[in-house]
Amino acid sequence: MGHPLRVTAPRRRAAAVCAALLLAALAPGPGAGAAPAPSPTPSPSPYGAALDPRIAEIMRKPEYRHAQWGLLQTEPAGGRVLHSLFPGQFFIPGSTAKLFAVSGTWRTLGTDHRFVTPVYAVGQRTGATLTGDLDLVAQGDLTLGGRTRPDGTVAYTDLDHTYANDFPGATLTPENPLAGIDQLARQVRDSGITRVDGDVIVDSRLFAPDPVLDPTPTPLIVNDNLIDLLTTPGDRAGADARLDWRPKVAPYAVTSTVKTVAAGEPTNVTVTATGGGTRIRLSGTIAADAAPLLRTSPITDPAAFGRTALIEALARAGVRVTADPAGPNPAARLPRDYAGRPRVAEYTSPPYEQYAKLILKVSHNLGANLGICLMAVSAGSKQCGDGFPVLAAFLDRAGVDRRQAELMDGRGGNPADRATPQALVQMLAYWQRTPDARLFREALPVLGVDGLLADNCRSCPARGKVFAKTGAAVGGDALNDRLAVGAITIAGYLDKGGGRFDPFYAGVNGAATATANPADILSIANDLALIAAYLQESP
Repeated sequence: MGHPLRVTAPRRRAAAVCAALLLAALAPGPGAGAAPAPSPTPSPSPYGAALDPRIAEIMRKPEYRHAQWGLLQTEPAGGRVLHSLFPGQFFIPGSTAKLFAVSGTWRTLGTDHRFVTPVYAVGQRTGATLTGDLDLVAQGDLTLGGRTRPDGTVAYTDLDHTYANDFPGATLTPENPLAGIDQLARQVRDSGITRVDGDVIVDSRLFAPDPVLDPTPTPLIVNDNLIDLLTTPGDRAGADARLDWRPKVAPYAVTSTVKTVAAGEPTNVTVTATGGGTRIRLSGTIAADAAPLLRTSPITDPAAFGRTALIEALARAGVRVTADPAGPNPAARLPRDYAGRPRVAEYTSPPYEQYAKLILKVSHNLGANLGICLMAVSAGSKQCGDGFPVLAAFLDRAGVDRRQAELMDGRGGNPADRATPQALVQMLAYWQRTPDARLFREALPVLGVDGLLADNCRSCPARGKVFAKTGAAVGGDALNDRLAVGAITIAGYLDKGGGRFDPFYAGVNGAATATANPADILSIANDLALIAAYLQESP
C-alpha cells in the first residue's frame, strides 16, 4: 500500500510489514460507541461543523505531535462541506491511490468487460494430430480462473495470500489456481486434438512489463504470479512440520526442513529460492499450537510457468505434446498475427467489476498496477506508462482536479505519489453520479464486516456503515529507534441513513511511534478507522 523505506535489521522487516499496512491486520480497537475518556474541548474545523470531541482527542495524541492531519467530508447532494482540515494540501495517499487507478480502469474497460484468453492452433492438422503449436494469447486476466466461484463471482479472503510474507493470518481461497488453465486444456481436447507434434507457447505481447510498477504486471498471470507454501505443525514437538504447496507445476520443487516445537515457542519460517525461483526451500520452526502458516515465493518467469502449466493440463485432459514441458517459452516461434488460425479454446473471465472488488477489498497491488497497463492497451500502446494519459483524460471527464494528484503507479506505493483530500473526495463523488454507484461503494471494504476493515469496530454503532479504502506508507527511523509514519489514510463513504452516503477522507502524514514495535503502527491505523466511525455516528 505504501513503500518500505530502507532500514537496518531488525527494524527492516517491521518497516516492510508496516509499509504494506492492512487495517484488517489490526487487533480490533475499542468500539466507537464506547464512552470516551474525558478530553479537552475540541477545536473547530477551519470550516464546517466542529469536530466530534472523540476525533479531536485522537488528533492530540503524542504520536501526532509533529504530524499533519487532513480531513474532508461533504454532502452527496451539492457537495456542501461538513468537515474540513487542509483539503487542498498534498498528502501521501498510500493505497487510497487505488481509488484513482481502479476507477480509471473500470470506466475505460467497462463494468461488464470480460477478458477472453484464446488458444490458437498454429500449423497443420491431420485428424486428431496438430503438427505445429498451440499458442495461448495472454490478455491481462488477473486471475485466469483461479479465484472464480461457481456463480461467477471472484473469491477473496480478508487478508489476501499476496500479503502472506508480511502478515500472520493470510489465508487461501479454496479455488484451484489452475482452474482456467485446466478449462483451456479440456477445450483443446474437445476440439478433437489429442496430439501436438510441436510446442505450446504463451504469447505475452499484449504489453511490455514495466519495472517502475512494483509489483510488475505481466500479460499472463497465474495465481498472482506466486507459489503458495502452507506449513502445518506436526503431531508433536520434534516432528517434521507438514507442507502443502500450490500450484504444483514443473520444474518447481518445494522442500521443507521446518520442525515442530513446543506449544508457545516461536514460529519462524524462512523461504529461500534458487534455480531462477524454481527450487524453493522452507526452514525454521513452527509451534505445535500454531495455526497453519502461509508463505509465498515469486514465479519469476510467468510465461514459461504458464506454458508448462498448460502442457501438464493438456496431458491430464488426454492431449500429448511432444515438446519438453519444462523447457523455455519459445516466443520467437510466434506468428505475426492469428488471422485465419483456428481458435481451439478460450477462457472468459468474470466481469471487471468483480476484479475491481477484489483489488479494493484486499488492496491487491498487482491488480491495481495492472490497470495502468490495461489502460495503455486500450489506447493501442504496449508501454504501460501510456496508461497515465488515459487515466488523466478519465479524471478530467469525472470532474477530478488531477493537478491535485501525483501518481507514478496504480497502487499508491511509489515515493512520489501524492493526492489531496479534495481530489480523493471528488473521485468518490463522481461515482455517486453514475449508475454503478452502489457497485463501486460495495466494492470497498466495509467497517467491521469484510476486506481490510473486517476486524475493526466490529461492535460499534458504525459497523457496516462505513465503506472505505485504507492506505499506509511506513518506514523505519533508525536515528530514534522507532517507526516513521509517512501516511495512514482512509477514504470512502459514510452511510448516514435514508440512502445518503457522504464521501469522506481522513489521513495523517508525519506521525511517529514511541518504539520500533509494529503494534504501535497498528494503533495509529485503528485511530483512522475510529475517526471514520465517529464521522459516521456524528449527526
